[in-house]
Amino acid sequence: MKNKYVVFLVAAVLLMALPLFAQQFGQGWVRILALALLYVLLALGLNIVVGYAGLLDLGYVAFYALGAYMYALLASPQLTENFEWIARLFPSGLHAPFLMVVPMAAIMAGVAGVLLGAPVLKLRGDYLAIVTLGFGEIIRVFMNNLEQPINITNGPRGLDRIDPMHILGFNAGKGIEIGGMEIPSVTLYYYMFLGLVVFSVAICHRLERSRIGRAWMAIREDEIAAKAMGINTRNMKLLAFGMGATFGGVSGSMFAAFQGFVSPESFSLMESIMIVAMVVLGGIGHLPGVILGAVLLSALPEVLRYVAGPLQNMTGGRLDASILRQLLIASAMISIMLLRPRGLWPSAEHGKAAPAPLPAK
Repeated sequence: MKNKYVVFLVAAVLLMALPLFAQQFGQGWVRILALALLYVLLALGLNIVVGYAGLLDLGYVAFYALGAYMYALLASPQLTENFEWIARLFPSGLHAPFLMVVPMAAIMAGVAGVLLGAPVLKLRGDYLAIVTLGFGEIIRVFMNNLEQPINITNGPRGLDRIDPMHILGFNAGKGIEIGGMEIPSVTLYYYMFLGLVVFSVAICHRLERSRIGRAWMAIREDEIAAKAMGINTRNMKLLAFGMGATFGGVSGSMFAAFQGFVSPESFSLMESIMIVAMVVLGGIGHLPGVILGAVLLSALPEVLRYVAGPLQNMTGGRLDASILRQLLIASAMISIMLLRPRGLWPSAEHGKAAPAPLPAK
């Protein structure tokens, strides 16, 4: 037990010092770390649906988009500029408090998750994947076209001028100075995301050990047997969809505050597939594995920018850097699945081999 506390303490110190070290090489590296934490939060939410309950969800990015647009609409001039009655109610602009918008984004995403789960309760496998994939694309197309006849989302041009995080008078959009050391805005966001990830990991860990978590895992292993044991599989599935979606909504609101701009292009199908890949490649249903997969797959594309550029120059510019980067990412994912088919850090309980038969007498 003491060794566990020592490991946690060392990890906490390293995570707190990491952005201070990275910012010496430029704020771009701290930005990569902050975005990696956002993807960890997304992967933790999807792990509830895919890893615990065994429901393949390829439209998870839809909840990410709903949370982002909720924050963007309530913390930008978009609504006051396009609706006179809102402008009359809020003459100085609609700048909703951060602590109010984030719970609203979580609730809206959770309701959307339940609404998605209700009609697909009897679907499994490929059919469930196709329906959820369609839901994700419907939300993206909806946001892309919600410009006419009434301009709400500004269509493909996206929403800008989004307020940064404001918590009890503290503005995360501006750097601060502590003891002669300047801490830029991106580092402050990193610490906020880190606190949120730690809180989310604690929630997921408690869920995994609870009766609800065991019910989800029973449904994942054998739904018919779980139903025969008296588990209300309908309610448990809806709870998994709703609980996982709330993580996506919170992540989306954080993304909008961090970026200051959102557009439908940020919530494409490839984004959803990458989040699923994080869960599967890290170790489906295993919290440390999911975190590892999210960090690696979110940081790898950004790090490979520094590799693809020189490789492009070596070929005289005949290879496009972005395409080469995607090729390197795909090669890394294929290698992982060939060498570690159950993920980089799989759960010790998941996938146990059957006991060896007794020797014949």
